[in-house]
Amino acid sequence: MARRHLLLGITAGTGLVLALAAPVQSAGAATPAHRPQAAPAAPAPDGDQAARVQKRLRLSLGAKFGGAWVKGGKQIVVATTDASTAKTIRAAGAEPKIVKYAERTLDAVQAGLNRHSRSAAKSVTSWYVDTDSNTVVVNASDTAAAKRFVAASGVDAAAVKIVKSAEKPRLVHDIVGGERYWTTQYGCSVAFSVTNGFITAGHCGKKGEQTKGSNQVAQGSFGGSSFPGDDYAWVDTNDQWTPTPKVTKWNGSYETVRGATDAAVGTTACRSGGTTNTQIWCGPIQQRNATVRYAEGTVTGLIRANICADPGDSGGALITQTGGQAQGITSGTSGTCKNGQGSDDQTYFQPVDEVLRLIAPRQLITEGGGPDPGEACDGYQTKAAGSLTSGSEAYQPNGNYTTTASGAHTACLDGPDGVDFDLYLQKLNGSTWTNVASSTSPDPDEKISYNGAAGTYRYRVHSYDGSGDYTLGFSKP
Repeated sequence: MARRHLLLGITAGTGLVLALAAPVQSAGAATPAHRPQAAPAAPAPDGDQAARVQKRLRLSLGAKFGGAWVKGGKQIVVATTDASTAKTIRAAGAEPKIVKYAERTLDAVQAGLNRHSRSAAKSVTSWYVDTDSNTVVVNASDTAAAKRFVAASGVDAAAVKIVKSAEKPRLVHDIVGGERYWTTQYGCSVAFSVTNGFITAGHCGKKGEQTKGSNQVAQGSFGGSSFPGDDYAWVDTNDQWTPTPKVTKWNGSYETVRGATDAAVGTTACRSGGTTNTQIWCGPIQQRNATVRYAEGTVTGLIRANICADPGDSGGALITQTGGQAQGITSGTSGTCKNGQGSDDQTYFQPVDEVLRLIAPRQLITEGGGPDPGEACDGYQTKAAGSLTSGSEAYQPNGNYTTTASGAHTACLDGPDGVDFDLYLQKLNGSTWTNVASSTSPDPDEKISYNGAAGTYRYRVHSYDGSGDYTLGFSKP
């Protein structure tokens, strides 16, 4: 059966099969018939361990790092371009794989293809870095057209693997994550609650468009929308609606949202949407930073996962099977859940962490009913506090401090659950700030203890991944 990438909120006039954004129906429309259950997922790996190893080795290997993934649901594999680093990889608890191309090299190849996306034929439907094969995979129904596209882009063709594929991604149209909401044209699905509203797919509606909940009660309006390029939007809800840190599992129970830390490739994640509402659908994250060419335009930076979806599921939630980490917003699919989930089903998701950066100061609603602030670090001379969005940084206290004595500099950073905040102590040498101590675990909390000479110092608080409030406690000589 031919497979197509469907834009899940596009009207029939575009010539596409309607997928994840379902046409408006009456409130009393029948719910989908029972569908066969998806096959049991492979045993879930320790997502925290995989994320920890990935971050540590990406930093330590630098330009030699070739990517990381979870193999067979259990084994963490880390690729490297330098065989001499295999010992370091094993010491971190991972299996080394020697590859030709570094992660940075493959990312650059994909970026080159992205810059020339408009020159690709319609038969070229998607491309992404595949860490396992150490290539940039280009999917196309016409492989000759794909070769011409690669050549015209001027990238290293040896780093590209062209795969003949019939899939054609389509957008997935459809204040609990996964539940249905309605616009004047489509039925889409809620992804995750944020401050004063929720996030969803950009192709579901434009700024100012009104929405109603699944119960047809007036809900709010789109505060902003981006598609193509990205595929995200946020809805500002009225005071009749309360955002919650929940994603429905369609069996009377819920997944609790605890954060938005990126899961490693190979980690099992689960999708919830308003059409496929007999269950949540789970499968492995296959790639990150995938590029998809819908008929309406190219979307970059997407998560690609072996999960099915159907019309009206657009905008719905992707969350890790364990740990409650928000991952993505359902964008498009080349599969269907009508006959159960199969190995050929691929669905694409807009990453949540990127969206949270773009819509700041709105924050993800996590367990407790709101953004989870850092707790106080007690027992220190001085306290400072602030708020970070993913990828941002702050310098404390108020820029820097000076000490006239040598001795111990100690600090405690406390951030909200589910984020990855890092802490650095820097010393001013002439006109240059130099890192003299750091704590960079994949956790929200960090501690530093450093014996140093008199001088001017400052703490750099950096969000490697995730958003929220933090507390910094520190003492100086």
